[in-house]
Amino acid sequence: AELRDYLRDEAVDAFAEVEGLLFKAWISDEAGERWGAVYVFESAEAAEQPLPSRARELIGKDPDIAEVFDLEASVSVAPQLARLGLAFQ
Repeated sequence: AELRDYLRDEAVDAFAEVEGLLFKAWISDEAGERWGAVYVFESAEAAEQPLPSRARELIGKDPDIAEVFDLEASVSVAPQLARLGLAFQ
C-alpha cells in the first residue's frame, strides 16, 4: 500500500513534469513480487536525465533488470503517442 500511496500522492504528478517524457506506466505482479515501469522518451538524451523517484527506496532494492530499447513504431489513441518510432522517421 505504501508504494501505491506514493504513486498516487507523489510520483504521477512528479513524472508529469519530467521534460521529454512522453509516457510512463508503472506495472506490477504482486504474486511474483515484481514491480517495474515502461517509459517512452522523446529522445535518448531525455532518457538519460535523473528522474524524481523514490520507488526503489520503497520497494527496498534496485531493479533486477534495466534495459534500453529503440522504439520502432507505436499506435495510440493519444495523438502525442501515435506513429512514433524509427519506422516513421
